[in-house]
Amino acid sequence: MRQIDISKVAKLPTCYGTFNIQAFKEAEKEHLVIFTDELGENPIVRVHSECLTGDALCSKKCDCGEQLAFAQNLIAKESGMIIYLRQEGRNIGLLGKVNAYALQDKGLDTIEANHQLGFRADERSYEMVEYILEYFGINKIQLLTNNPTKIDSLKNVEITKRIPIVVDANPYNEEYLQVKKKQMGHLL
Repeated sequence: MRQIDISKVAKLPTCYGTFNIQAFKEAEKEHLVIFTDELGENPIVRVHSECLTGDALCSKKCDCGEQLAFAQNLIAKESGMIIYLRQEGRNIGLLGKVNAYALQDKGLDTIEANHQLGFRADERSYEMVEYILEYFGINKIQLLTNNPTKIDSLKNVEITKRIPIVVDANPYNEEYLQVKKKQMGHLL
């Protein structure tokens, strides 16, 4: 049986608006949920995997920070939640991610770099998402994603609509986005 510790709910004022925040801890991973006061019966939900370089350091090598900003802005206006999973670098960790970046600097794409380091293209899992949605009593959602793996992984919730995340490419992430689209099936 899984042991999950759950924090109290606190307010989180942001540049997008004020959300509620709650933490869910399973083993060494501490995940966050930010959500609006009113969720409704079919909320907008963004499942976002941690990307320190994109989310906090504003890296241009990926689109993660822009996706998170897009989600926060939309959810602040429309209501819903962001489930922020602590699985850095497609769950290869910061050390693996920086080593993958170094390989990408030498010409490998994101998948080739992960493989060179002994990882699969994507090491993430989404079981915690279903736990969190069940905890909140949510059984149908509008999923804010471009990733078909997220759609396929949510078995115990009805996805009534996929809402695409539209962000602009830049010279540093054009190839990365093409790999996501052509090799990983992202709906860009």
